[in-house]
Amino acid sequence: MLDRIRASLPALPPAEQRVAALLLKDPRSFASLPVGTLAERAEVSKPTVVRFCRSIGYDGLADFKLKLAGVVNEGVPFIHRAVDEDDRAAELIIKVVDNAVSALLKYRNAAAPAACEKAIDALTETVRRQRRLEFYGMGNSGIVAQDAQHKFFRLGVNATAQSDGHVQLMSATMLRPGDCVVAISNSGRSRDLIEVVEVGLRKGATLIVITASGSPLAALAQSHGQTVLAADHPEDYDRYSPMVSRLLHLTIVDILTTGVALRLGQALRPTLQEIKRNLRLRRYAPDD
Repeated sequence: MLDRIRASLPALPPAEQRVAALLLKDPRSFASLPVGTLAERAEVSKPTVVRFCRSIGYDGLADFKLKLAGVVNEGVPFIHRAVDEDDRAAELIIKVVDNAVSALLKYRNAAAPAACEKAIDALTETVRRQRRLEFYGMGNSGIVAQDAQHKFFRLGVNATAQSDGHVQLMSATMLRPGDCVVAISNSGRSRDLIEVVEVGLRKGATLIVITASGSPLAALAQSHGQTVLAADHPEDYDRYSPMVSRLLHLTIVDILTTGVALRLGQALRPTLQEIKRNLRLRRYAPDD
């Protein structure tokens, strides 16, 4: 949240930049002070403080302060702590866990509910019409695609996950209007995946992308009016194996799966109960 505000500073009017500077200097105080005090300290009017909150994407001061309080009161670092070569186990535990928790909290505060709602609507419609649901991802993102396929499979949805570029291309070629593709990419810069997505769009499929905002994949989806679920994080995927991004993508998949399950409601219950009953019979010992 604070990183996004810092990045948006050049685009703000001078008066709103003073409000942003006050915020970034002491986020904790900003979250608790009344609007009059904030305006006085930033040397702006009260409406300017409210305009600043709206300029950076919030409904108003109350909405902004609620999200900001969630950021500053969680008790975890809000700056990504890079893993160093000489880190010992104790340091690795702290850094890896703190990075994961921080990324999830940042996503919680920065996520766009409207985009998530649109994605859940598209997935639910695809499931109800029994159309094709495809998850595409390569490398580390391919593992997330497989997890998504597994979660929807447990809902009784006939979904598939493809991580091979050639198979993805064949799959995309066979898509039709009403089918849905969820493309997952940490960087959003995989040429092969972008080309596959372009084929799916030409075939009329609905597209949902889970990727970094501002990436070529996100820009492609937005240019066609499709849904982008931005998963931004400070992890350097060029330096070491992605960890935070994978957890963040898996969490987004969980949100989508839960949303679809809630939409389908009672229709899922008999199947889920039967699955649980059959799995219970496979256990060596009965439940306590």
